[in-house]
Amino acid sequence: MNSNSIKTFLLLLLMTIFFLIIGELIGGQVGMTYAFIFAIAANFFSYWFSDKIVLSMYQAMPILPEKEPKLYEMVSSLAARAQIPTPKIYYIKSSMPNAFATGRDPQHAVVAITEGLVQLLNDNELRGVISHEMSHIKNRDILISCIAAVLAGAIMVLVRFGFWFGGNRNRNNNAIIALLLMIFAPIAAMLIQMAISRSREYIADADGAKISNDPLALASALRKLSEGNLRTKNDVNPQTAHMFIVNPLKSGGLENMFSTHPPIQDRIKKLEEMAKLVNTQQYNIPKVIY
Repeated sequence: MNSNSIKTFLLLLLMTIFFLIIGELIGGQVGMTYAFIFAIAANFFSYWFSDKIVLSMYQAMPILPEKEPKLYEMVSSLAARAQIPTPKIYYIKSSMPNAFATGRDPQHAVVAITEGLVQLLNDNELRGVISHEMSHIKNRDILISCIAAVLAGAIMVLVRFGFWFGGNRNRNNNAIIALLLMIFAPIAAMLIQMAISRSREYIADADGAKISNDPLALASALRKLSEGNLRTKNDVNPQTAHMFIVNPLKSGGLENMFSTHPPIQDRIKKLEEMAKLVNTQQYNIPKVIY
């Protein structure tokens, strides 16, 4: 398990503990129990239906193998390389150059690509992007991100519920605690969620480069996509921004703390360093023929 995987696990554990503590502060043992039940219910719904919701939100349409045989051959060979079932491919009619993966597990996965992505990238770069999404599928990042988002949202709902309906407010000045929680708990939850998302992106870049056998192609794709998104007016729901390979929302400076993605230059630098290790045979990536 690498450092980013350990970091993801610890952040998810921290968010879960944070959630239960808030439930206990607001409603005692009963509040903590209700918080736990609510978290399980929210995760169950998100696990089964989030893919359908997001695909419908962007009016994504399935791409049939007979319509795009070259693309399907690329996806199939990369899925075999990643040792996962071939995911379905969906197409989003948008000039925004971007892509994301969704689905509750590798057996029910979808890779969605935009019109702008296909027009902007060459075949090697497109292969790198799809490999990145294959990594998300293989590592079940969709589920991890979903859990993080649901826990963060549940914390916000729980705090607001406790503030307005009182809960255990009369004990130990809980009115003040509830007010402080209402202000700071959603911020803390959001920061943890964003940190989890950034960790998973680094992992997907590294594993995606191994799947495609071409770290520099993915680095080039990220550079083009970042520049392309800056030039494009993106109509994106902020709740789904974490799903895309590059952040479709404009951010920088202190906003990077609240970003769902690591700085693009950091990601490119890591991929370029990975390519150097491959060239010096310090990082072994078996040759794959497409």
